[in-house]
Amino acid sequence: ELGWTESVPYLDRPPSPLEFYREWVSPNKPCIIQNAISHWPALKKWTAAYLREVVGSKVVSVAVTPNGYADAVFQDRFVMPEERQMPFMDFLDIVEKKVTSPNVFYVQKQCSNLTEEFPELVCDVQPDIPWMSEALGKKPDAVNFWLGESAAVTSLHKDHYENLYCVISGEKHFLLHPPSDRPFIPYDLYQPATYQVSEDGSFEIVDEKSADKVPWIPLDPLNPNLEQYPEYAQAKPLHCTVKAGEMLYLPSLWFHHVQQSHGCIAVNYWYDMEYDLKYSYYQLLDCLTKTVKVL
Repeated sequence: ELGWTESVPYLDRPPSPLEFYREWVSPNKPCIIQNAISHWPALKKWTAAYLREVVGSKVVSVAVTPNGYADAVFQDRFVMPEERQMPFMDFLDIVEKKVTSPNVFYVQKQCSNLTEEFPELVCDVQPDIPWMSEALGKKPDAVNFWLGESAAVTSLHKDHYENLYCVISGEKHFLLHPPSDRPFIPYDLYQPATYQVSEDGSFEIVDEKSADKVPWIPLDPLNPNLEQYPEYAQAKPLHCTVKAGEMLYLPSLWFHHVQQSHGCIAVNYWYDMEYDLKYSYYQLLDCLTKTVKVL
């Protein structure tokens, strides 16, 4: 069933735990689920005015870059954003364009930033997704809050998590590749570095000299350099848009590249994957791909 999808299917209701595990988790297939979060207060409450009132001047972590690309390959480095501590209302001023900045701002810190940095908002969503928790027999490792500008882009990568990505307002645009596309997707090792602001306000890239090199994907799937990466022409990306009130099930080990509408708000739940046959299959595919590249 490696070539089963031409588009990401929709479910018009949340499934039962058994149905979800049997039809989607076990075969490692994505889907968009409607009417799964329609009861959340966040869908109606999370306006900029409400967030400004509830979170207000609290200092939070914001990723800042000169170009919108955080955790991405740039100038032969794996460059991470400047992680700026700033009052949340100042961040909202930038998103609402009350204040202009040449840089790109994105609340995107993972590590369960919803519960760690925005506990005031937890009561407007759910601490977990009950049918997913029952299907997997575990609670999520992290619940993350996302809010940012349309220029903020998530570079192509994969995660070792079963991901339920819930859009509260706006839209998220996903480009997806199944794990079976691994032979066509380039990886390399890159020196990790971080954006830092100079005295004149410009950004400089500073190497993390003591850190190990990071394996990452240098290719931009929206504008792939097929002369440099001809194998990518054989990959078959899927495109989907997740709208407000919808939930994307993004299976573990699926490659994804993400864009968003301006001011899009989302919450996602990361459940640790099972290191079962799917993981072994991916590891085999990865090793074979590296071996063929060396030959």
